[in-house]
Amino acid sequence: MLEKTSNPAFSDRVVNNLDFTYGNTMTIKGTVNKTLTLLAIILVAATLTWKMAFAGNAMVTPLMMGGLIVGTIFSFITIFKPEKAKVTGVIYAICEGLVLGAISAFYEMSMVDPETGAGSGIVFNAIMLTIGVFFVMLYLYKSRIIQPTEKFTMILFAATGAIALVYLIDIIMGFFGSSVGFLHSSGPLGIGISLIIVVVAALNFILDFKNVENGVERGAPAYMEWYCAFGLMMTLVWLYLEILRLLSKLNRD
Repeated sequence: MLEKTSNPAFSDRVVNNLDFTYGNTMTIKGTVNKTLTLLAIILVAATLTWKMAFAGNAMVTPLMMGGLIVGTIFSFITIFKPEKAKVTGVIYAICEGLVLGAISAFYEMSMVDPETGAGSGIVFNAIMLTIGVFFVMLYLYKSRIIQPTEKFTMILFAATGAIALVYLIDIIMGFFGSSVGFLHSSGPLGIGISLIIVVVAALNFILDFKNVENGVERGAPAYMEWYCAFGLMMTLVWLYLEILRLLSKLNRD
């Protein structure tokens, strides 16, 4: 059975509806290959909107907003139809790439030195840190230094839920011209909150890795390779955005 997790891609509903009569079964190697495929798609799509943003192309914002809306729609379709993940997961990756490329470019441009015109390298640093954190969490999981115990899972589930609630409140407040101050503050409190969110996002990989391992051990259908890759991408995208937000706060005067 898969672990209880805050990642919606690995919910109980998904697990309980798996088709174990499916011919082939998922493997670790297959899941890794699918994950790398989705990551490559995200990077290619991100490069498109990244270049458009720096070229001053007016279409970058519509592409970003369209990617956000369509990506959200297809993430839900993937969660409710895991067997379609080979198609819906790819569409999700394309949309997320368009969004991430634009957001990354906007962050990078906001950090350009007005006197020298030099960039801060914040996006490159965020990418490297995200990759580094991913492999650190993989090592901690494989070496059993951090284990997804019931207590660990429940605490992480509660923390992730609390973060989601705060972000939802912030979005709602945004419609009225306000916001949750500490989320956007570059002061000690704001930086501390961002650091906590980064840690929570990173720890979600422990549950994701466990769910992939459990799926392989249970002989889950081969289409779950695409689905698990999709779930890992959701956590990876969240972690990257939170690291980018944290670095932007640290780079502010």
